[in-house]
Amino acid sequence: MSRQHPQTNLSRRSLFKFGAGAIGTGVLTVGLGSNLLAAETAPAAPAEDDITPDKALQELLDGNERFIKTKRKNPHQTHSRLVEVAKGQKPFASILSCADSRVPSEIVFDQGLGDLFVCRVAGNIATSEEIGSLEFGSLLLGSKVIMVVGHERCGAVSAAVKGGEVPGQIGSLIAAIKPSVESSKGESGDKIENACKANILRQVKILKSSTVLSELIKAEKLKIVGAYYDLDTGKISMVD
Repeated sequence: MSRQHPQTNLSRRSLFKFGAGAIGTGVLTVGLGSNLLAAETAPAAPAEDDITPDKALQELLDGNERFIKTKRKNPHQTHSRLVEVAKGQKPFASILSCADSRVPSEIVFDQGLGDLFVCRVAGNIATSEEIGSLEFGSLLLGSKVIMVVGHERCGAVSAAVKGGEVPGQIGSLIAAIKPSVESSKGESGDKIENACKANILRQVKILKSSTVLSELIKAEKLKIVGAYYDLDTGKISMVD
């Protein structure tokens, strides 16, 4: 039997405090089973401060500004940080981004170990598994902002715009992006960029429809935003 740590009890009290608003949706009784809570028995890494969703978002944007100006601080990348977060994690932000190898979140936001809870999938689509992961990151780990990051010249979005047959399970990605392609038709400018940005906004909307995440938003404990990454400059621009 594993020994209960003080931090674990504190985390559970925080969950039950939040549960007053969420228990009606079955979040605690269904989504947070004993096995899930058991995964959090190790004490979480100490938070930098009691960060708000707005501050968390600003930290991401400030990190990207350092990145594009080649003034990265490379924070939280020491061996001592490795040892610290091995005991538990408390990421201040979550990222739903494309799996594209040119968009590594920790680098473009100038963050380090234990700072970001990252989900990556081609086309940055909010599948059931991605939504569940982000619910976990926000409700149990305390992430204060979820940023959906699409990017310039996205291959998955380009394939959805071009249409046609694709092999294997690639079609499931295309199908998830198609509604965004349709909604962006007729807009002036670059078709791929328009579809990419429409897709970002669609995935933000899908995430906001989660009962878990919507409750956190209502409690002002979470913000969900969309952003577009420029491959040529490395700049993150907000999309709304």
